[in-house]
Amino acid sequence: MNILYLLIPLGLLLLGLAIAAFFWAVGSGQFDDLESPAMSVVMDDDTKPAAENRRQADPQKDKKDE
Repeated sequence: MNILYLLIPLGLLLLGLAIAAFFWAVGSGQFDDLESPAMSVVMDDDTKPAAENRRQADPQKDKKDE
């Protein structure tokens, strides 16, 4: 029974820290835009990687390297 005198205040302290962390995150803008980061994964990127662009720009160089 005596352990409750320790666990209840410790639980309330942890709850207070969690609430403070939540309000800090909201205040610092962590929850401002939840849609864009998820959509950036599925957005089509029309540019090709740099290595492919170099090969297409100078096909003769690729034949010399082989």
